[in-house]
Amino acid sequence: MRCLADLPGAELVLPGLEALHALARGERARWPPEALLVAIGASRLRAAGLAIPTAPQPPKQPELALYDAIADVGAADAHSRYNALIRRLVSFERALEAHSRRPAPPRDDLP
Repeated sequence: MRCLADLPGAELVLPGLEALHALARGERARWPPEALLVAIGASRLRAAGLAIPTAPQPPKQPELALYDAIADVGAADAHSRYNALIRRLVSFERALEAHSRRPAPPRDDLP
């Protein structure tokens, strides 16, 4: 079985999941960009079998919130950075979906 950390885009999605868990537990007040990225892909990630926590006060439009978060940190080209993050999310989603569709390997212990 391939580890989630090995999937392309995991360097953004996994910290985003951790941040969502912290938000859900009330340990964080602000949504970091990685959490917004996971919020954008939440329905597709859930459909592929990933448990996505429900955090309080999610942004109504996480796409716009992510763009604003990128622009707020002074990214020279927020549009390019936003598109790059979305591409990494889509890569992770596709790899996760491909992984979840794979048939289980044959077991040697069956008669």
